[in-house]
Amino acid sequence: MNYDYKDKLITVDQAIALVKSNDHIICGMAAAEGRDFLQNLHKVADKVRNVTISNCLPMMDYEFAHGEYAESFNVDSWFFNGSLRRDFKNGNISYIPNHLHLAGIKRAYHIPQPEFYVGIASMPDKFGFMSLSLSNTFEKRYLEKCKTVILEINPNAPRTFGDLEIHIDDVDYLIAANYEMPELPDAEPNEKDLAIGRYIAELVNDGDCIQLGIGGVPNAVAASLINHKNLGIHTEMFTTGMMKLVKAGVINGKAKQVDRGKHVAAFAMGTKELYEFLDNNPAVYLRDGALVNDPALIALNDNQVSINSTIEVDVTGQCCSESIGSQHFSGTGGQADTAIGAQNSKGGRSFITLYSTAMVKNPETGEREEVSKIVCQLKQGAGVTLSRNDVDYLVTEYGIVNLRGTTIRERVPLIISIAHPKFREALMKEAVEVGIIAKAE
Repeated sequence: MNYDYKDKLITVDQAIALVKSNDHIICGMAAAEGRDFLQNLHKVADKVRNVTISNCLPMMDYEFAHGEYAESFNVDSWFFNGSLRRDFKNGNISYIPNHLHLAGIKRAYHIPQPEFYVGIASMPDKFGFMSLSLSNTFEKRYLEKCKTVILEINPNAPRTFGDLEIHIDDVDYLIAANYEMPELPDAEPNEKDLAIGRYIAELVNDGDCIQLGIGGVPNAVAASLINHKNLGIHTEMFTTGMMKLVKAGVINGKAKQVDRGKHVAAFAMGTKELYEFLDNNPAVYLRDGALVNDPALIALNDNQVSINSTIEVDVTGQCCSESIGSQHFSGTGGQADTAIGAQNSKGGRSFITLYSTAMVKNPETGEREEVSKIVCQLKQGAGVTLSRNDVDYLVTEYGIVNLRGTTIRERVPLIISIAHPKFREALMKEAVEVGIIAKAE
C-alpha cells in the first residue's frame, strides 16, 4: 500500500505565494536545492521586501539574486558560486563566515526559526518516508527548525541512506518536480594536477581513510590511487572519483574504526553515473554535516587523509582559499574541519594543494601575466582559511613539503622550494626585507 501524499501537493506558484516580506528561506545545499521554487521566486518580487535566502554553493544563476530585485531579496551564502560573485556589487549579497560542521548550528543561533526550508527529496515510499537525497550538511537539522517545510519530490533524486530520512507527516507542502539532478562534470586532470596527484598518492597507504574535494587535483589523486587496497571514505563530499574507486574495489572501508564498511559523507555531487550509484545504495551514508565534519569525529578513524586546495599561500603557511584579496570568491567550507581532523587522527595527514602560478590581468597594462601563488604576504584583505598553525603538507606541481612542527625559519625555505623557480629568489629576498626571517637560508 502506497502512502497517500496528494493532499500535501501544491504548485510552484502556490508555494512562492506563501512568501511574505521579511521572511527567511533556508535552501538545500548545492544539488539539494529546490530548483523549481527558486527559479520562480522572483515572480513575487513586486509583492515582498527584504526576503532573505540562505544558500550554499547554488547550482544555478537564479534571477531573484539579480540587481533589479535587490529591494525584494537578499542572499546570504555559506559558499559563493560564479553568479553570486558577479552580482555581489548590487549590495544584496553577503557571505556567512563558517566552518562547515558549524554552519547550520551557528546560523540557527543567529536566526533560530526561519520561515521556510526549501529543498529536494526522493519520492515517498509506501510508508511515507523520503530521503533528502544529495545533502545532509545542515538540511535535516534546519528542516526541524523552520516554520514551513517545502520539498520538491523528484523521481530523478536518488534515495540515499544515513540520517536524512524524513516522513511526509513532518512536511507541510510538496511540489511535484521532474528535472534532472545538476551534474558536476568529471574534470579531466591536466599535467599539473597529475604531478600533484602523484606526490600525494605516494604518501597514501593501503587502509587509509580519505577525504577529497572537487576539481582536477582530487580527480588526479583518485586516479593515482587505483592500485591501492582497502581504502575507506570519511569525507565532506562524495564524488564521482570516489565512486570509481569503490567500483574498482580500491575503497571498501574495511580498515575504518568508525562506520566500518560504510562510505560516509555529508553531501554528494557529480555525474549522473554517481547519482545512479547512490540510489538505494546502503553502503553510502549521508550523515549530519555537524557530525561528519566535526574534527573530533574525523579523528576517530586512524590514518585519515584530507586533501584540499587553496588559492594563495604565504611563506609562513597561511592559506587563503576563499577570497582574492578582499574580494570574496568561494567559501571556507570544510577545509579547516577536515585538515585539523586528519592531523588529530592516529597516523593521519593533511594535504593542501595549489598550482605554483596563475595568469592574472595586470590592472595597469591590461595584459595577462604569470604571478606566483606562493607569496611573501597574502593580499591585503585576504581571508585566512587555514591558519599556519594547522597546515601539514603543502603541494604544488614542483614538489611536496611537510611543515608539521617546523619553525618559521625552517618553513620559509621549504615553502619557497615548491614555488615556480623563477619566483624563488625574489620570495626569499622579500621575506628578509619585511622581517619574516632575519636572513636568507
